[in-house]
Amino acid sequence: MATIVVKQVGSPIRRPAIQRETLKGLGLNKMHRTRELEDTPAVRGMVAKIPHLVEIIEERG
Repeated sequence: MATIVVKQVGSPIRRPAIQRETLKGLGLNKMHRTRELEDTPAVRGMVAKIPHLVEIIEERG
């Protein structure tokens, strides 16, 4: 199964609540934390909604 490694690079302070909830949904809540997530359309969509707060570090196929 393909996975992606996502790192939080931006702070959710002074961001809309929906963006904070998206970070929580990805399992991120503190700066510079990383998570390895399944590479699904849902996860990709969540990352695409907050590109200024997260970055994709690695794609494992």
